[in-house]
Amino acid sequence: MTVAITGATGHVGANLVRAILAQGRAVRALARKDLRALQGLDLDIVTGDVLDIDSLMNLTEGADTVFHVAAMISIAGSEGGMVEKINVGGTRNVIEACIKNGVRRLVHFSSIHAFSSSPQNEIIDESRALALGKNNFPYDRSKALGQLEVLKATDRGLNALVVCPTAVLGPMDFKPSRMGEVLLSIYHNTYPVLIDGGYDWVDARDVVACALAAEQKGRSGECYLASGGWHHVCEIARIVSDIYSRKTPRFATPIWLCRMPAYCVTAVAKTFNLKTKFTPIAIKTLESHRHISHEKATRELGYRPRPIEETIRDTLDWFRSRGMLDYAS
Repeated sequence: MTVAITGATGHVGANLVRAILAQGRAVRALARKDLRALQGLDLDIVTGDVLDIDSLMNLTEGADTVFHVAAMISIAGSEGGMVEKINVGGTRNVIEACIKNGVRRLVHFSSIHAFSSSPQNEIIDESRALALGKNNFPYDRSKALGQLEVLKATDRGLNALVVCPTAVLGPMDFKPSRMGEVLLSIYHNTYPVLIDGGYDWVDARDVVACALAAEQKGRSGECYLASGGWHHVCEIARIVSDIYSRKTPRFATPIWLCRMPAYCVTAVAKTFNLKTKFTPIAIKTLESHRHISHEKATRELGYRPRPIEETIRDTLDWFRSRGMLDYAS
């Protein structure tokens, strides 16, 4: 039984590849240039990307299950239309390849950002409206549209479902991810202050466990939220400090004080073709998607996310094994 994976070189993908190989199944992964996450693994690699339909046909030929993990995450906007091309057009290409090659099941990785964050004081579950409005951020809207493409494909006979993670932490974060960079910055105390907000954090290994359970037990045409728990960034800093006896930032600046500077920093970054994490979109996500329920995934799939303390310890220990931690206090 061959399992095909897009996005195998990313954070969730790296964990997914290892979990499937541990089950004794053959893996075929779509990859471009950065193969750090796949080095030393016994698997087949198809060179290409989700915008190349020929490479997707090669990837999915003879595959029993396809996990579509690849996406372009952006806190900077549409990025010249690439966010929509990859997250919507690329998903359409994966769907077409799956249908043409008779794939038994497609598991699509979407995001909590596919769902509207309003109203903020109500619990978000799979019934929440999607972020399809013109005022929604490009990344959020692209994930919502990609998710809709997958669910519509079930009307054409494709056995497909969707898993929506929240903010992912965990080991095997080779690049590292944006959330991994946040944790590293907190550990190294490089933020003078934190911003008053937080995320619903989930372990990459738990997201993978949810997806694998969905492959076996999930219902076609359904969506499953793979959330963990909401924690303020100051709480994350405290946990890091408690585990490693390090000085970490403890103060948080009110979000309203950060909004105008974020616009200014973003404008300067665009002018000089620089990248910045301090964008209006990044600020907004710190106050979005706070009350999230994974009750459906728990009930139908047996999903059980682990405590955040375990995730933080395992993630930083893995970074340490890669030589990415500074031991100076």
